[in-house]
Amino acid sequence: MTRRSVLVLNHFAVPRGQPGGTRHVELFSRLPGWSSVIIAARRNLTTGLPQRAEPGFHPVAVTPYRGNGLGRVFNWASFAVTATAAGLRQPRPDVVYASSPHLLAGLAGWIVAALRSAPLVLEVRDLWPRVLVDMGTLAEESSAYRMLERLERFLYRRADRVVIMAPGVRATIEAKGVAPERIAFIPNAADPEDFVPGAARDTLRQHYGFTRRTAVYAGAHGPANGLDLLLDAARAVPELDVVLVGSGAEKPRLQTAAAEIRNVRFLDPVPKTEMPDLLHAADVGVHVLADVKLFRIGVSPNKVFDYMAAGLPIVTNSPGTVGDLVMSTGAGLVTPPTDLAHGLGQVAQASTDELAKMGTTGRRWIGENQSRRAMTAALASLLTSVVDTAADEPD
Repeated sequence: MTRRSVLVLNHFAVPRGQPGGTRHVELFSRLPGWSSVIIAARRNLTTGLPQRAEPGFHPVAVTPYRGNGLGRVFNWASFAVTATAAGLRQPRPDVVYASSPHLLAGLAGWIVAALRSAPLVLEVRDLWPRVLVDMGTLAEESSAYRMLERLERFLYRRADRVVIMAPGVRATIEAKGVAPERIAFIPNAADPEDFVPGAARDTLRQHYGFTRRTAVYAGAHGPANGLDLLLDAARAVPELDVVLVGSGAEKPRLQTAAAEIRNVRFLDPVPKTEMPDLLHAADVGVHVLADVKLFRIGVSPNKVFDYMAAGLPIVTNSPGTVGDLVMSTGAGLVTPPTDLAHGLGQVAQASTDELAKMGTTGRRWIGENQSRRAMTAALASLLTSVVDTAADEPD
């Protein structure tokens, strides 16, 4: 049987074993009957370090930037240009799969798909440009917003399928004119067997310096993550140690702000292969987001699924999609966006058995309902359907 091929454009993808977004490497490398090439930026967004080419992973040059100014926009545009060029140099794919958050990656995917006569699947990770307005980055009446919204609608019309990662996004996508049958739900996922630690818990706690009950936040340190809310909560619950692991534009400012909070410390990002050890050493996993209305329906956070797969109880300040999942599965506690201290206080006082029960329940649920095996099967079915439908259409 001839293997089919998919070309994936994801600005922020990273190879397996590196800190950052490994979703596409893990999903596409497992697709039965398919080969894949992922085009990503040459520099890892999390670590700032260069990424090397390897089989199935093709990094391209992008312009450097700091902060959230024009340099970041140029960085997006440079990826769109270099990814388009790289995509056109690849053998003709059976399907092109372009992932946001920024829409210029989707535009690059459309150009490659159109010029190579291949169907396009557009993955919506964040609802651009709406999320920029809700975060106060962009004014709704601005010409930039109107231009991005036109691009958004253009891509939705041109995509053969639109993949969403949070169920609450579906209504918004349909309101933009996308027929329900063209929308597929393939969220982030995690496998419990990938979170088996490499050493005993006591050894790992000593390695990371965890001496008291410890809550870990493992993820990006950016404006959307609302980590000031976590610092405020940690200050209010001094009996609980809080460790923030990762990097991002906000990290230097957060470190300065936390200088006088004795129960807070920061660690550098760790590769995905080390995450089982880190989470096994911790007592609680923290998920926090800025208080943005759109985040209540439009997120599929990897860290929550990683916590669940590792058997770690969760505290989240994100009501809506994430909060409903945590509560319905019994995997942890949900607080109002600005009252994370309440949840941290509860886990600080909870018994070891109570925490273990939440962790075990979450681990069981993710393995049975949202494993990477299940999501890979859904992705394979989607891609096969798209290619078969395209083949049946008249020229």
